[in-house]
Amino acid sequence: MDFTLRPWSASDLHSLMNYANNPDIAKNMTDKFPYPYTLESGKAFIDKATKEGPVHIFAIDIAGRASGAIGIHLQTDIQCKNAELGYWLAEDFWGKGIITKAIVQMVSYGFKTWDISRIFARPFGTNIASQKALEKAGFILEGRFDNTLFKNGEYQDELFYAIRRSE
Repeated sequence: MDFTLRPWSASDLHSLMNYANNPDIAKNMTDKFPYPYTLESGKAFIDKATKEGPVHIFAIDIAGRASGAIGIHLQTDIQCKNAELGYWLAEDFWGKGIITKAIVQMVSYGFKTWDISRIFARPFGTNIASQKALEKAGFILEGRFDNTLFKNGEYQDELFYAIRRSE
């Protein structure tokens, strides 16, 4: 399935609200991604995604609609050569290989745009689909921390996947 990565715009608010307000997406995200996904949350997200340059949070555009998001988040202090990758995709498009391809594009963009040597992602231990997408995109499992995250009243394992500039 075809998609493009593009900057967010205020006109994406309706699509964002339509797709992001999904408990099956929110359950695999940090609590910064709320459920229910409110209008205020959507406006704040688009405001953040459109203010910072260079662009580091992109819309995953499918058929002219913002159908997900993917971003690179630079780290600071002694982690300054690292960036965290985060993403989500509308449930309608799961299982079509879109996220794996988007990850590959973002890794290339991240290494070309910033002076970083490592991009990492932290999927929950229960999010097998995300783990497989990262592995298909060339990420390596660096570590697993049992029961370190607390989401929706349950402990979750936290996995660290990463890819390095030299790989």
